[in-house]
Amino acid sequence: IRCWSNIPFITVPLSRAHGKSFAHRSELKHAKRIVVKLGSAVVTRGDECGLALGRLASIVEQVSMLQNQGREMMIVTSGAVAFGKQRLRHEILLSQSVRQALHSGQSQLKDMAIPVLEARACAAAGQSGLMALYEAMFTQYSICAAQILVTNLDFHDEQKRRNLNGTLHELLRMNIVPIINTNDAVVPPPEPNSDLQGVNVISVKDNDSLAARLAVEMKTDLLIVLSDVEGLFDSPPGSDDAKLIDIFYPGDQQSVTFGTKSRVGMGGMEAKVKAALWALQGGTSVVIANGTHPKISGHVITDIVEGKKVGTFFSEVKPAGPTVEQQAEMARAGGRTLAALQPEQRAEIIYRLADLLTDQREEILLANKKDLEEAENKGRLALPLLKRLSLSTSKLNSLAIGLRQIAASSQDSVGRVIRRTRIAKDLDLEQVTVPIGVLLVIFESRPDCLPQVSALAIASGNGLLLKGGKEAAHSNQILHHLTQEALSIHGVRDAMQLVNTREEVEDLCRLDKLIDLIIPRGSSQLVRNIQKAAKGIPVMGHSEGICHVYVDTDASVEKVTRIIRDSKCEYPAACNALETLLIHRDLLRTPLFDQIIDMLRVEQV
Repeated sequence: IRCWSNIPFITVPLSRAHGKSFAHRSELKHAKRIVVKLGSAVVTRGDECGLALGRLASIVEQVSMLQNQGREMMIVTSGAVAFGKQRLRHEILLSQSVRQALHSGQSQLKDMAIPVLEARACAAAGQSGLMALYEAMFTQYSICAAQILVTNLDFHDEQKRRNLNGTLHELLRMNIVPIINTNDAVVPPPEPNSDLQGVNVISVKDNDSLAARLAVEMKTDLLIVLSDVEGLFDSPPGSDDAKLIDIFYPGDQQSVTFGTKSRVGMGGMEAKVKAALWALQGGTSVVIANGTHPKISGHVITDIVEGKKVGTFFSEVKPAGPTVEQQAEMARAGGRTLAALQPEQRAEIIYRLADLLTDQREEILLANKKDLEEAENKGRLALPLLKRLSLSTSKLNSLAIGLRQIAASSQDSVGRVIRRTRIAKDLDLEQVTVPIGVLLVIFESRPDCLPQVSALAIASGNGLLLKGGKEAAHSNQILHHLTQEALSIHGVRDAMQLVNTREEVEDLCRLDKLIDLIIPRGSSQLVRNIQKAAKGIPVMGHSEGICHVYVDTDASVEKVTRIIRDSKCEYPAACNALETLLIHRDLLRTPLFDQIIDMLRVEQV
């Protein structure tokens, strides 16, 4: 715990050797030194004259929060030209109105023409006001800010580079947030084709290149580039087929079509991508995101640092398999083909999966043994969870029997007429069962859940995304492989997908355009978390359940002990195992009561 002006706050332990960028979003929470670049479209109002004060205040609040966690924050900001343009226009209007009033005796403001304002003059007039605004906002959080103005020449002069580096390090050491901007009052016009020439040279011709240069010079862990678009799209945003790119890898430029530059500022998305790739090559992770959207701008920076799926993340590590978005699209296409099969064909797939569970028993148990050994070595699972994680020959046999029951009863799962209404002569209205679409099923440490859920999805003709607990990774992998092998007999292998990427559950819950229903299988806490995280996707939750057995005076003596033993002792780690035994008061101190108690004692209940 640290204190700053009598306000206590938590210091996050952060340490990382610079030199290699983060490979995954989930690692961004370890970023110690962060540069936030605010584009002109983020800082300025829609009329390009004046600042968007609400957005700016929200950004300052987020930066302050991260700074107070013990991180080292730097801001590369635009906005001086827009702020100066507002001030100069006001001065010109005022002086013109006075002159017109003197000459004509009346004010004719509507006839006034505002001259075109030179950008350097606007920057000179706006720099001091912009910095004063930042200082006033950061003061609200007991944080000091300092202004640094640079030009491209400052990076080419070795002595100036060392001075700048030393100044920034000293400010960070004193818990001060540096506010950096290009000195637009004196900066020369950018030279054509001088941008991004190798690892050691980058021409500072706009704030994108400045932020990239600064991030590499200062060995920054993370560069956040805020613009007026959600991130990088594979084609110009707004076009019908434009898709947001979640992760961008070096060499992917050929798959992207760049549009025009933003309404304000020097560069467009192409300049941002070039600067981002240059920073990535220098060892700094980069995220390009939207800093203007009213629904997310209030937490966009903190969401990025927490590793949430926001904007486009630049990574040098390309995963071997498909992305979760691609998996969801494959599940949707495969699910539609699955739904078009005959009921007998879907049943045949489930029967085949049941056979594979027994035929491949040794491979399944070997994979499960690896999971159990890893869980025991790490000591991260309680005994009941370890039991749920464990598979056995008897469990696999029971699973196979259950799957065959599903197959036998699946004939009318799809296309069954529930209700038929005669609307008029020769006009009937029917209510018919159809598949839901793509299901996302999230389950915890029970690998036997995977074939059960897969069989139900196959029977109902739904595509399926499965997200299991990492403690059952080996077991889930082999069970999913067998499921896809069974699906292959009718060419629908892709209908069932196992999410193995480092995707956070919260990120999966945001894929509302790809997922139709989320089913969490696990604790009540898991269900509540999923319901809270789901954005526009229905969640089929469940309550905690009442795991009671009641023994009435008229209960069959032969059945009572067998039912109680089975409900509690057969699989006590199951979530529906007996928790409370209720006995009618008239059975107290009877032979049946003694028989029940003796059985429970023998079973060590």
